[in-house]
Amino acid sequence: MDKILDLQPLTMDKSGIEKGAMNGEVAVVTGGASNIGLGIARCLAWAGCKVIICDISAEAGCAAEEAINSETAPGTAMFVMTDVTREHDIKSMAEKAYRAFGKVDILVNNAMNMKLNNTIMRSTIRELDESYAISARGVMLAVKEFVPGMLRRRHGVVTYSATAFNHPMGPSIYSAGKAAATSLMMSLANELGPAEQSGIGVFTFIPAGVGRFDPSKFKDMPKRQPGDAMADMPLAMPGYPGFIPPEDGGAAMVYSILHAQELHGSGIIIQQALKAMNWEFPKPETVSRVEMDRLSDAALPMIFSLVGPGLKNLKDPIIPVGRSAQPET
Repeated sequence: MDKILDLQPLTMDKSGIEKGAMNGEVAVVTGGASNIGLGIARCLAWAGCKVIICDISAEAGCAAEEAINSETAPGTAMFVMTDVTREHDIKSMAEKAYRAFGKVDILVNNAMNMKLNNTIMRSTIRELDESYAISARGVMLAVKEFVPGMLRRRHGVVTYSATAFNHPMGPSIYSAGKAAATSLMMSLANELGPAEQSGIGVFTFIPAGVGRFDPSKFKDMPKRQPGDAMADMPLAMPGYPGFIPPEDGGAAMVYSILHAQELHGSGIIIQQALKAMNWEFPKPETVSRVEMDRLSDAALPMIFSLVGPGLKNLKDPIIPVGRSAQPET
């Protein structure tokens, strides 16, 4: 099982979150049998949730169910083989979730095909269609299936594992699908209205580089060429010698879900959540002491159009708000 999933011990004891803090909650995690999806599912179970693991891999999904039930208690997790692009699969998964647990309180839209990471010129239209199908279509199908029940109970959380849209030299169609789903999430937050009224918090979560990759373990790293897939991805995330372990990413997501009403209609970057928990980073010297800037309300609706520096002599430049006065170190 460990060979299939590459499991490491959970790090929730570093989070400051009380074990069982989410007792009675039921969560659906798409793409929940690997990497950060599995980390999220395991951490939610640790926090007390019943978890429905949705994935297209039967082998990984069954192993994930077994692992979580071994870590927590029998019956905590249930794997349902699901292709999020198929409406029938989503409805079937929902029926099984309701039959087993009676409700769904938390929807974590995390499914994606990481192989869709090539440049535009090297990608096919079929791959672009798949990116949109998994991201935008998958999110919409799940939202339409689970949000009505949340609205009736005036209680719920909907989140999406987004990404940074820095027009990368590599995972172009991957980012395009993510951008479409992120736009859907922000529209959903606006349509539902204030979280205090609907009882539902909607936000995006930006995990950045999550996985087991650690460049310090390699004597000679292969040289990355401009234009190659993921060529611009940093080899180490802030606070870490390499990528962020899925267990830490799961802890950050649980913290964010617990603060969903506060995050409603916006997004949070994984390092922001970890810093909010006073996380003990392996390499704290690489963590910025300055918070990221927030766009003004006027700019936010145009985020996908306001790309590049714009006019050099703009009379009314876009000025970020919420800039920390704390000097960078």
